[in-house]
Formats: sequence, C-alpha cells, structure tokens
Amino acid sequence: MSKITPETRARMKSRTLLVNAGRRPDEQFGFVNTPIYRGSTVLSPTVKDLYDNKARFTYGTKGTPTTEALETAWSEICGAQGTVLAPTGLAAIALALSTATKAGDHLLVTDSAYFPTRKFCDRYLKRMGVETTYYDPRVGADIASLIRPNTSAILTEAPGSQSFEVQDVPAISSVARARDICVIIDNTWATPLFFPPHERGADLAIEAGTKYLSGHSDLMLGLVSANKAWWPRLRETFDLFAMCAGPEDVFLALRGLRTMELRLREAQQQGLAMAHWLAARPEVQTVLHPALPSHPDHQIWKRDFSGSSGLFSIVLQPFSDRAVAAMLDGLELFGMGYSWGGFESLVIPFDCASYRTATTWAPGGPSLRFQIGLEDVEDLQNDLDAGFRRLRETT
Repeated sequence: MSKITPETRARMKSRTLLVNAGRRPDEQFGFVNTPIYRGSTVLSPTVKDLYDNKARFTYGTKGTPTTEALETAWSEICGAQGTVLAPTGLAAIALALSTATKAGDHLLVTDSAYFPTRKFCDRYLKRMGVETTYYDPRVGADIASLIRPNTSAILTEAPGSQSFEVQDVPAISSVARARDICVIIDNTWATPLFFPPHERGADLAIEAGTKYLSGHSDLMLGLVSANKAWWPRLRETFDLFAMCAGPEDVFLALRGLRTMELRLREAQQQGLAMAHWLAARPEVQTVLHPALPSHPDHQIWKRDFSGSSGLFSIVLQPFSDRAVAAMLDGLELFGMGYSWGGFESLVIPFDCASYRTATTWAPGGPSLRFQIGLEDVEDLQNDLDAGFRRLRETT
C-alpha cells in the first residue's frame, strides 16, 4: 500500500478522510490502528538531544503517538491549523475561554449556552477578572452594539443545547473579525461534518468528543481546534495547563472517528423521523428541531449546515409536573441522562427560565430534550405513545 499523496488527500470525500486521517501504519509496524501509548517519560539518546528538546515527543504531557494521531485527524477534518485534547467537553470550553480572555476583558456569551459554560463564566472567569455579558442568540450582526473596547471574545453555540436557537455565526464572525475579537463556537451538535467551524468564521472550535465522536457513551473527551492566527496561543495555553486526555479515551475516540459520519447520518435520519412524528402528536405544542421548516431559524440552518444530529427538544401542551413524571418514569426504551450522541435513546425534562438573562424562556408548557439513538423508530414511537397515554391520564 502506497502512502497517500497530498493530491489524493485533497480530493478525498469526508468518509474516506475519516477512515484515513491520522493513521500511519508504516510507523506502527503495519498495524492499522495507532495503539495506546501510556507513559510520562521519554528518553533522549544524548545530552545534546535532551537540552535541545526538539524531539517529536519529549514528555507525556506534551503528547504521544496516540494523541498526535487524533489531533492530526481532527485538524484535518475541521480545517484547522491545530487541535489539542482535553479530558472532558467542559475542560475544552475552559481551555478555549482561558486562551481568549485575560483579567480586565469583557466576554460575550450566547444566552442559549450549555449551562456548565455559564457557571464557568459566572464563577471562575469572574474571579479571574473577566466580565461576561449574555446576548440573544438571534442577535446576528447586531452583536456589534454589545461590543465594548475591552471585548476580547464571543462564545457561540449553534444550536443552543436545549432551546435550539441557531446563531448566524458568519455574521457574528464578520463583525468580530473587523475588531480583532476571537470567535469561539461549541460545535458539538453538528460536528465538523455538518458545520465546518473555521470555514464559517470561528477562530476556536470546541467539540465534546464524549458525544458523537465516541458514539458509545463510554469515554470522556474534549477537543479544541484553532485557525492559523489562534493556534500558537491555544497550544501555549494547553501546555501551561497540561490538561491531558486519558490515553484509553483517546484511543476509543480514534476508533469512533472511523465510523462517525455513518452514525451521524443515521442519527439524522432517526432524529428527523421522530421529530416529524412528535410534531403530529396532539400532546406536543412545538418541536424545536432546526431542520424542520417550522423552526424559526430553519433558513440559517439550511444555509450554513449540511445536516442535523439526533438531538432536539419539544414543548408539551400545558401538563402538570406529576403528569410529565408519570410519562417519563414509565418509559422502557428511553433512559433519562444528561449526555447524548451514543447508540441509546435518552430524554430529560428541562427549564431554562431560571438562568436566562438576555432572553425570556416561557414556552407555554413543559419542555423535553430527546437524544434519538439507533433503536427501531417504531419501537421508540410505541414507547412514547404509551408515555403520552400516561401523560394524559395523570392529573
């Protein structure tokens, strides 16, 4: 087997790239997959080599062949200059924000952001002297009115992890670029396969590899990729923190990478089938899925995204908390858990009202977030049908 030439690589479709990115069988005695390298110490053959510190690998916190394989692959898939790996998705968020802010800075964060992101901003960054302002996720280019002389970064999330507003990332990035402001995106929902973050204007892109990169709910991992301008600063921040992902988790992520597009496209198909079915239910007031024409941000999604995942939310008609609990507690195929992106279907009730500050969350009924897994759609519908019956019968 010949080495893949740069010309061939440039012509690769995404599925072929996922199979080949980051793989170097010639360096691994011909084995298809890069093995797990566990270790802290890397030996130098001479004093000069030790002092020059120019070896490919110098210490466990600086990287191993296993981490390099995933970093290289992810950078290629994202269209990034470089990528670093963190032990969790939240750690990746903390790393990106620490790269882009310093004491005295002002940070803009979408009001639809992942709740632990808000806690990190409101507690840790505030303690470090960074002020955070939350903005309406649908602000678009009007974000210019919120920018201050000391605004250093804008954190976007498209779509919002519970309420599913889709931000106009290119418009926000255009405004930010003119003012030398770093644009960060949490791109976990779409992955780079359905939303190329750096092509759309993001300087730093965050991915919770725990979700679709894993696909099996059995690892914890975060990734941050950077464009050419921000890569040196991201790498320096990573090295200062030495915030390393575990070798087994990195290996499992590499394994998941090879089938991620196949699983993501199946998740899209499954999710859309369930979203359309739920939209026709009398118990459901609204389905919050960007790929549905009824979604208020559907046109932005259609312009900027090439697909959707299996995660979306619904708003029920007015029902009591007791009725919602009866519906969810009796489900047999839907587990209740806070993650997503795995093979199994999940559901959680949620309410954004207590922590939204730039927008008001008052949808008119209880809200549920669904992760649609790989089960048969008819079986999932039957499980929910029984749940809706309990919902109606409980006062």
